[in-house]
Amino acid sequence: MRKVLLKGLTLVFAVSLSACGLLPEKADETRGWSASKLYSEAKDELSSGNYEKAIQYFEKLESRYPFGTYAQQAQMEVAYAYYRQADQAQALAAVERFIKLHPNHPNVDYMYYLRGLINFNDQLGFLSFLTRQDPSERDSKGTRDAFDAFKQLVERFPDSIYAKDATARMKYLVNAMAQYEVHVANYYYRRGAYLAAANRAQRAVTEYREAPVIEEALWIMVRSYDAMGMPKLRDDAGRVLKANFPNSSYPPGQQAKSDPWWKFW
Repeated sequence: MRKVLLKGLTLVFAVSLSACGLLPEKADETRGWSASKLYSEAKDELSSGNYEKAIQYFEKLESRYPFGTYAQQAQMEVAYAYYRQADQAQALAAVERFIKLHPNHPNVDYMYYLRGLINFNDQLGFLSFLTRQDPSERDSKGTRDAFDAFKQLVERFPDSIYAKDATARMKYLVNAMAQYEVHVANYYYRRGAYLAAANRAQRAVTEYREAPVIEEALWIMVRSYDAMGMPKLRDDAGRVLKANFPNSSYPPGQQAKSDPWWKFW
């Protein structure tokens, strides 16, 4: 009886498999499309915000027509589509792939710029406008990566149409990195770690001399050295503060009042 049952189950299983094989495969709507047709349709999907569909079309374009300008353009468009889709990892991977494959492409400067934008938007934070969180309160790695990407663009392609915007973003990012150091210094000071606070503020002063937040960094140094009973270092920092900011808004017991630095737009 058991053998009969097993044979019956085997037969049913075999029939079900054969039935699955008889089902028609889903037709590929792009079959027979030319390179120009694929590219046009992909661009339409991209413009409509259908990024996943656009990526599929661009990847098919590159696979079917791997040589020529359409394939290279598709590689760039894929990177941009992933960027608009907020898929940072895939976007960066696509950018790096293009730069590696086409280092002398006439539009490779755009890919350097896009790499900067990907990191720039990541460091701003997707929900910062809801939480009103100061970007300096997060890890600064994304900020540094964005700065390095824009710096490479400006140094390698000084005449690029993207160089001016990249330079403006670099200035903003310098302020962001300086503010991050000052934020950490303030964190240490509030917890009584005065040496760590002074060292972090000193780092901001040394590395970001032109940043507006240097005034606050010097004031943190004054307070930290004073709390540690180090009058010489306190007075030295105080003299530097007074020399560079004669109308400083950081006299004893007061704080500067200004709009948050990160409100760039």
